[in-house]
Amino acid sequence: MSFGDPNQNPNNPYGQQPPQGQPGYGYPQQAPQGVPPQQGQPGYGYPQQPGVPPQGQPAYGYPQQQPGTLQANNGYINIPALGTVQVATMGRRLGARAIDGVVIGVLYGILSAIGLAGALGIAESTDDCGTYMDPGYQDCVNEASAGIIATMLGMILIFALITLLYEWLMIAFLGATVGKMAVGLRVVKENTGQNPGIGGGFIRYIIPIVGVFLCYIGALLVYLSPFFDNSGKLQGWHDRAAGTLVIKK
Repeated sequence: MSFGDPNQNPNNPYGQQPPQGQPGYGYPQQAPQGVPPQQGQPGYGYPQQPGVPPQGQPAYGYPQQQPGTLQANNGYINIPALGTVQVATMGRRLGARAIDGVVIGVLYGILSAIGLAGALGIAESTDDCGTYMDPGYQDCVNEASAGIIATMLGMILIFALITLLYEWLMIAFLGATVGKMAVGLRVVKENTGQNPGIGGGFIRYIIPIVGVFLCYIGALLVYLSPFFDNSGKLQGWHDRAAGTLVIKK
């Protein structure tokens, strides 16, 4: 009594042949001769090209894109040491600039009051010069005028120094001014994720200041230049020169 052909395929115990044109279960599949496999699917019997991952699939074991992309994606960017962070919107940046303007304006107001009081004191001192007929009257008035001019020039220099220290050093060492802290923004180096430092902070500060000498139009264009950046990073001209980015904390 025979229980079956010993040479029979165990996966097809009944010895049935698969219908023509349909896959047979348990039988190895082969691509028709001369017909390449469909795109995106491995071809049985076709050697795979070494070193190239399948199309549309992640490349396991292949080098991935490194941090510090050249273009932001939907307002986010990958920065070394920080990972994926959100690029600061122009609304927040303009809000930070407005707050900084108020802070510096208060400081200017205090210093202006001090300087004006000093100038008025010098002007009142001319009462002791006598009349224009008195000897030395003109010299006394000239000295008082020189004192007033020196006071005003000194106040201008102090204003410039305050702005320099405020914008430059706070960005250099803290990565943010008072306004940026208030709205949750930070300035970082694009290639390291660290604070800009002395050099980066100074470059970022001085470029708008140079624009001030062009009737403030140059400075205005610098502050509006992030609108012209098509990389999605909203980098202004001063940011590009300093290699910095403004991000949300």
